[in-house]
Order: sequence, then structure tokens, then C-alpha cells
Amino acid sequence: MSERVVELRSDTFTLPDAGMREAMARAELGDDVFGEDPTVNRLQELSADLLGKEAALFVPSGSMANLVSLLSHCERGDEIYLGDRSHIFIYEAGSSAAVGGLHPWALPNADDGTIDPARIEDVQRTDNCHFPRSRLLCLENTHNRCNGSPLTVEYLDGVLELAGRLELTTHLDGARLFNAATALGVSVKRLARGFDSLSFCLSKGLGAPVGSLVCGTHEFIARALRMRKQLGGGMRQAGVLAAAGLYALDNMVDRLADDHVLARRLAEGIAAIDGLETNLDLVRTNIVFFDVSNTILDGAGLVEACRARGVHFLADRGTRMRIVTHFGLERDDIDYTLSVLRDALAGC
Repeated sequence: MSERVVELRSDTFTLPDAGMREAMARAELGDDVFGEDPTVNRLQELSADLLGKEAALFVPSGSMANLVSLLSHCERGDEIYLGDRSHIFIYEAGSSAAVGGLHPWALPNADDGTIDPARIEDVQRTDNCHFPRSRLLCLENTHNRCNGSPLTVEYLDGVLELAGRLELTTHLDGARLFNAATALGVSVKRLARGFDSLSFCLSKGLGAPVGSLVCGTHEFIARALRMRKQLGGGMRQAGVLAAAGLYALDNMVDRLADDHVLARRLAEGIAAIDGLETNLDLVRTNIVFFDVSNTILDGAGLVEACRARGVHFLADRGTRMRIVTHFGLERDDIDYTLSVLRDALAGC
């Protein structure tokens, strides 16, 4: 095994830098379950302000942030509309159904993460006792399994206008919303406009060790607080974690563009390797997918061959690979990764 490790499985592998660790060590603390942790309160206030919402709630994870939001919007038996490649539908252990008793209708995601508005309108239920109640539309920005694609302002405005006409509440899984804003050159507040609720992660590209925020109206956040309690998400002296989030929002947002540059360099290098295929038009943020179907190695074989040389990434499914760039990586790491890919394929 190589002594050098280039970690590309996810941006969740970021580690706090020295400044973040110092902020955590110096955090002013209290009991957040009593609403008395001043650092958590500052993080929640800042997050709500950045996203243009009335209030925010700090929760341990992105999956809990989404579930808290769904439970706060819906009652058991309600129907939610979401993408068939969305994080909520695929990666959250069926929690909306298992915990919330909600009925998911998964609509096809295009490769850019969008859902055809006509499909949303087609599946809208009539008010009939035989049907679940149409309640909530969920979108994801950026879209993890759809090439890390950012949903544009124009698309969001159109879908939100449709949701209003259909009387659907809306939630945005904005785990990487700051990446979307960076790629599109707009503010996160603009991308959040019109959504009844949204969530974003501190523990991905922003480099914090743990935590997500749920944002919405005061009334919604009051319901979300109860849902967080029911799910066991209340933390005590959570300011030590919130301090990392405050540091991230102050210091880690502007540098997200660097991750996008590295992802582009990586994608262009992959496209130049015989047998590997990637769609450069879809590389907009920090996630790169590529296909190995024209090589002798299958996905698992390529992952293992590269891992032996210290480069870690994921086989998304079959011959489709996923690589994610993030804080802590340098240009040299990308060049090394490309050399390892070339050597792995040449040696098979």
C-alpha cells in the first residue's frame, strides 16, 4: 500500500484546520436544549440571515435536517414528491416512510438534477379519500448523484411558481448549497428564495466536523425543534461544534471555488485517459463522475487498484465512478490521482 493518501471519496473527509480547532476550543458554551448556548444561538441567527429566513435550527446531520423538515411540514399518510436520484430517497434509510409514515413519489431526475415541471403537475392528487394528500415537493441543490449539478435560479423560480399554484409546500435539501451559489455566481439567499424550508451542511465543503442547519419561518422552526427532540437530536454544550460552523461560514465559503477548479482539472485529465469517459459539460462544482465500461477493469477493480496506490474514490454503481474534491487537496494531489489512474489501467 502507498504511504501517500489522496482522499476523494467525499468532501465529508475534510478535517478542521488550526483556526477552526482554536475556535472550537475557545467557544462560549451553555445548554442548547435549554436554548442557552450562546455560540449555537449565534450560528442559528447567522444562518437564518445568510439564507434570508426568519430562523434556523442546528442539528447533528444532513439526514436529520431533512427528516426534521419533512416531519415538520407533513402528517402521516401525506405524499411527498422528490427526485428518484435524490439523497432523501436513496441515502436516508427510508426514514420519511419508516419514521414519518410519509408516502414518497419519486419522479425522474435529469442528469442536471432537475425534475420536469410537467411531471410534477401530472402527479398532483385530487382531493379524494382514496389518495394520500399531496403535501410537499423536495428539491436538491447541488444534486449529489446528478453530477453535483447546481439548480439555476431560472429553474427554481419556475418550479416554485408551479408549487405555489399546486398548493405544495417546498423543501430544499441544500447540503452543498454554497457550492451551487459559487458555481452560479449568485448568493445563497437568492437560491433559497421562495422555499418554505431548506437545509445545508457544515460538514462537507465547508470543512466543519459535524452539523447541519434547518432554516424557515419562526413557526416552522418551532415545529422543527420538537421534531429534533423526538429524534434524539438535542445536544447540550453544542457550542463547541457550532463554533466550527461559525468559523466555516466566515472562512471557508470563498475558497469553494478552488475545489471546483480542482474538479475541472481532474475531469479534463480523466477525459484524456483512454477508456475513461466523463461528460465535461456536467462538471460544474466539486463532484466528478466517470465511466470505466470501456476498460478491462470493472468499477470495483479500478477502485482497489487505485486504493493500493493511495488514491481513494467510490464506485457509485457498476462502471460509474465518483470523485469529490474538497478542502485539504492541492493541485499536486489531482495530478498524482491522474497518474495513478493511468498506471492502474496500463497495468491491468
